[in-house]
Amino acid sequence: MKTRLFWVRHGPTHAKGLVGWADLPADLSDTARIARLDAHLPRQALLVSSDLSRAAATADTLAADRTRLPHDPALRELHFGDWDLKAPEDIKDQSRYQAFWDHPGEVRPPSGETWPELAARVDAATDALIATHPGADLVIVAHLGVILTQLQRALALTATEAFSHSIAPLSVTELHHTPTGWHVSGINHVP
Repeated sequence: MKTRLFWVRHGPTHAKGLVGWADLPADLSDTARIARLDAHLPRQALLVSSDLSRAAATADTLAADRTRLPHDPALRELHFGDWDLKAPEDIKDQSRYQAFWDHPGEVRPPSGETWPELAARVDAATDALIATHPGADLVIVAHLGVILTQLQRALALTATEAFSHSIAPLSVTELHHTPTGWHVSGINHVP
């Protein structure tokens, strides 16, 4: 049975620093773009989002004909801990910051989480959605890191390879889960 997952990145925040668990609003003023996104997504899909307001509000704009599932905190962005909302140049330990990006998974942001911890959290949430709603179309509004973990899983990429993919705000990355595994139908599609 095929389950289609339409991963939507929330609307832009225009923040200049790292944005993890900080609850910033999304800019949803581009109503024409949101209308194109809405038209691109399946009408009868189930809709779920991260509990952070930028994802939840984006999902709310897409909810008209879709069944809304409760917000899921397991779909939150990577927890940057003490680095949250800081511009890269304002992070005091530059060697640690650089190592975080150069060697994903080996370095933890202070008071945050590692890439493998994020991936495990999102994998479990995704697996639960698929198990609970087999064969459904799922629109999942989440964050850059969250979507990259699922692209990493579907394509069997390293974290570094996953980081090389661009996922624009209000874009769709479509993944299919079947009994034979994962299939990628589209990455970073901007309707």
